[in-house]
Amino acid sequence: MYRIIKTDGRAKRAELSTVHGTIQTPVFMNVGTVGAIKGAVSAADLKSIGTQVELSNTYHLHVRTGDRVIKELGGLHRFMNWDRPILTDSGGFQVFSLAGLRKIKEEGVSFRSHIDGRKIFMGPEESMLIQSNLGSTIAMAFDECIENPSPREYVQKSVDRTTRWLVRCKNELKRLNALPDTVNPGQLLFGINQGGVYDDIRVSHAKEISELDLDGYAVGGLAVGESHEEMYRILDSTVPYLPADKPTYLMGVGTPANILEAVDRGVDFFDCVYPSRNGRHGHVYTHRGRLNLFNARYEKDMSPIEEGCGCPACRDYGRAYIRHLLKAGEMLGMRLCVLHNLYFYNHLMEEIRHAIEEQRYGEFKKRTLETMNQEDRK
Repeated sequence: MYRIIKTDGRAKRAELSTVHGTIQTPVFMNVGTVGAIKGAVSAADLKSIGTQVELSNTYHLHVRTGDRVIKELGGLHRFMNWDRPILTDSGGFQVFSLAGLRKIKEEGVSFRSHIDGRKIFMGPEESMLIQSNLGSTIAMAFDECIENPSPREYVQKSVDRTTRWLVRCKNELKRLNALPDTVNPGQLLFGINQGGVYDDIRVSHAKEISELDLDGYAVGGLAVGESHEEMYRILDSTVPYLPADKPTYLMGVGTPANILEAVDRGVDFFDCVYPSRNGRHGHVYTHRGRLNLFNARYEKDMSPIEEGCGCPACRDYGRAYIRHLLKAGEMLGMRLCVLHNLYFYNHLMEEIRHAIEEQRYGEFKKRTLETMNQEDRK
């Protein structure tokens, strides 16, 4: 059940109750593609830094360990020792971005695994079965991810097919949830709005899928080539036509600035690889901008990455030591940076929630964007 606690303009402070616990929104989901955060971060670490939701990837788990094996072992929660909510994406983005040669038909997509080249077919039913085997808290519908920009005629045909696939996803997950041996009979389904950068196609699709009464709705196909301004424009036009009484998820986004802007447009679920990917390269987030710890200026700097930060890196280590680890190629340096960045994102969301509760989000967003605009990349 999704319950809105407070609104401030279009920003929503809400909570989503699931079989694996209640999610406080707005929320950033920490991305663990194959059941782990890159950078040697464990499930216990995730709890220690305030993670609410872990996100794993249907495609990658299917082509590596295998969803059937994970089901035999009790599902993804038990497999990775994580008892809080997990969202699994449908595999659609990876099928269309990693698989190379592929053939799209009404039934689904035929392609070859980027791991071993074996032939795979995935359609709505296959994606739902894989996610049901994993037993995630939230399953994402199987859709086609369209490059931006794409010809209008192709985008419309793709969106129409995605809608038909969504109906099949809903029917199949309902069937799977009713089976006696299903891992998670309470698995939720989020549908995905597509339409490229065409506002009218986006709005029409939002209206159409809203009628299916799903557990939540995502805006997909953004942050894949269009400008930030185009993304915000699409959110301005599309989000008002998605159900206000259901969670709204902006897929694959993004920077702290992206999140602040999207919350202001009614979005309350986010995910992105930025904090872990940047952390592994020594780029760390602070309230005064992003720092590059490889910079020589930090060679003798014993201060924490950010004063007042409660993450494991800032509690125990200085910038100089972390820089030393990074320069030496030691995994601990990457791990500390990833932990810091995920902590920063998780606690930025906490600050956002408090600001909406106190109905000062506009002021908070303005002040935070002003202080975060410093970049230290040299």
